[in-house]
Amino acid sequence: QVHLKESGGGSVQVGGSLRLSCVFSGDIPSVNDMAWFRRVPGKEREGVASIDINNYDNYAESVKGRFTCSKDTAKRTLYLQMDSLRPEDTAMYYCAASRSRLPGPPLKELAYDYWGQGTQVTVSS
Repeated sequence: QVHLKESGGGSVQVGGSLRLSCVFSGDIPSVNDMAWFRRVPGKEREGVASIDINNYDNYAESVKGRFTCSKDTAKRTLYLQMDSLRPEDTAMYYCAASRSRLPGPPLKELAYDYWGQGTQVTVSS
């Protein structure tokens, strides 16, 4: 079992920045791909960024050039640096981990086995 705990969400104005963190614990050797997702009420959860064990990253088109996903394995922490935030980035953000290594790494919800409880990001104009 792997446990994930997000932090760093909050309210920010358009054009601002936030850095989300996700501390992971438990059966660490089983963790391969990791990712950030977000969900707006009434919509499906959307993959935002992913990273594999070799730190190869992948991004949704809507956040490319604005968001950066990174990982500090020693600190057991996944990060999402979010810059140039827009109102449409407002969502609950979730950290996810997979036991698998897949091409991409993927931004599909079904590819991930473990989930955090989320942290809210609100961008206002």
